[in-house]
Amino acid sequence: MDPFEEKLRRLRNSFNTGKTKSAKFRTEQLLSLGHFLQDNKKQLHDALTGDLGKSAFESDMSEVILCQNEVDLALKNLQTWMKDESVSTNLLTKLSSAFIRKEPFGLVLIVAPWNYPLNLMIVPLVGAIAAGNCVVLKPSEISKNTEKALAELLPRYLDQDRWDSPELGLGKVSRLQGLLGCGRVAIGGQSDEGERYIAPTVLVDVQETEPVMQEEIFGPILPLVTVRSLNDAIDFINRREKPLALYAYSNSCQVIKQVLARTSSGGFCGNDGFMHMTLSSLPFGGVGSSGMGRYHGKFSFDAFSNQRACLLRSPGMEKLNDLRYPPYSPRNQQLLKWALGSQSCTLL
Repeated sequence: MDPFEEKLRRLRNSFNTGKTKSAKFRTEQLLSLGHFLQDNKKQLHDALTGDLGKSAFESDMSEVILCQNEVDLALKNLQTWMKDESVSTNLLTKLSSAFIRKEPFGLVLIVAPWNYPLNLMIVPLVGAIAAGNCVVLKPSEISKNTEKALAELLPRYLDQDRWDSPELGLGKVSRLQGLLGCGRVAIGGQSDEGERYIAPTVLVDVQETEPVMQEEIFGPILPLVTVRSLNDAIDFINRREKPLALYAYSNSCQVIKQVLARTSSGGFCGNDGFMHMTLSSLPFGGVGSSGMGRYHGKFSFDAFSNQRACLLRSPGMEKLNDLRYPPYSPRNQQLLKWALGSQSCTLL
């Protein structure tokens, strides 16, 4: 048997025992995840510095604190999130109870990218655990220090976590160096592949067809494209695939509102950038080519849950179903139309 198939079989069997579904188990795992973040803060800071040159302040602001906030929120709200959600019924189902039950999908895979290697691993992991899933984790092989810290430390805290990390050997600095040839460098442009360093760089006279405008940059390179008007700027945005995030800056509130109203993106900030990502109350995700699904806070719980539609009818009431069965008549058709269109409160 293929070794990966064997691993998957064992993991699915583990989920099928029902162990991960109990509120007690989920709570214990979330508490342990919080302890992991608290106990190993220095090691995580050092790893993020080694991979991305982040200071402790930036690591806390963009990674560690956001992960801890997700853990705390899930622990506070887990019982509420897990409850069946009552929904309304019509007259045909008036004596039944209708509700949505949140079930874990089962075995899920989380693949973290290199740019926020801790945040984008732990935040979805919180939602997957809270939803009761068994999880396979794939840290980024590019952010090697964070990968090593996660692989060595996290399994000590979580129950039977599964790790896989194939060596893909991708070089992000050389890729970014190739983008520096687009347009003309107005500010910065220095790079050192050995030090994994790219200076903050502004490119001007950039053409829409150049590589720097055709792919995600994920680096300190800012290409500038000049347009004649706000309408042209909005047209430029809308000609391209929908972005993960869109940031509009202007002294005019009307300009901000127009950009928001006339474009589409996963997230949007007016006169700010990134900060929408810090709020567990806002869903984070893309649209179209920039991604699908939403996570953060309860959105993470929902993303990893099957929302199962349930209707429970008491026995001994089959006579009430006569309206649904032949012989059909115009009168029954009118009654059925009226009954299906009538809403009332659930009995659950």
